[in-house]
Amino acid sequence: MSFSMMSRRGEVDQAPDLPPGYTLVALRELGDAFAHGCEIAAEAGAGTLVWVRRYDLVEFAVVLEPDEPLKSARRALFAGMNALADAIAAHCPPERDVSFDWPDAIRFDAGLLGGARLGWPADCAETDVPNWLVFGVILRAADMVHLDEVQAAAGVSMLGAGFEMVDADAIIGSFARHLMTAFDRWNERGFDAIARDYLERLPRRKAGEIRAIDVNGDLLVKLPAASGSPDRSSLVDALAKADWYDPQLRGPKFG
Repeated sequence: MSFSMMSRRGEVDQAPDLPPGYTLVALRELGDAFAHGCEIAAEAGAGTLVWVRRYDLVEFAVVLEPDEPLKSARRALFAGMNALADAIAAHCPPERDVSFDWPDAIRFDAGLLGGARLGWPADCAETDVPNWLVFGVILRAADMVHLDEVQAAAGVSMLGAGFEMVDADAIIGSFARHLMTAFDRWNERGFDAIARDYLERLPRRKAGEIRAIDVNGDLLVKLPAASGSPDRSSLVDALAKADWYDPQLRGPKFG
């Protein structure tokens, strides 16, 4: 998987500090980074990072240009998830746990912090190379004041978990750097290196189970003594559900 980057950089005051190769597009508070990223991806090109100025959420999306057919290119999700987890781990209080729910949710000390979405052209066939992918992220930065105490207690926010306010913007810049590293790792060592990093943060359902990520991104799970084919969890189906996301809140679910 190659990740084409562009050499220009957007000029936005008080914005995340992105490494060379990214172009920053800033939206006002009511903007939708993922939707906007999908809308402009074909014209804007690889390395465009759409960021929404919000105090309660860390919300951004990055445009990718894969060189593989859509069927296997969707595995870019796992490189993005690894980069996001590494960025959170670099800025969180010490000795805290960052983990995944299959395939696209981020947990911090077991509480749902947020997740990712992956978009691609609607008319792209599984065997065609998509012109673009968009990897979108939403993390809960602060507790929402309009929620009742029961809802608030059911979720986790970065500020509530001990992050500093400055960490929100820093995580985006850190993610951008880790994402470039992840794609370099993929190119040099193959996708298996990305899969291993991802699966290390995905809790096992049963002790001793053997896990792998198929060429189409599906999760394969098998117990050592089991016969027959491994259990298969569809990546495409899970991405369509986005179980972590609440469209009414336009953010991570509570509970």
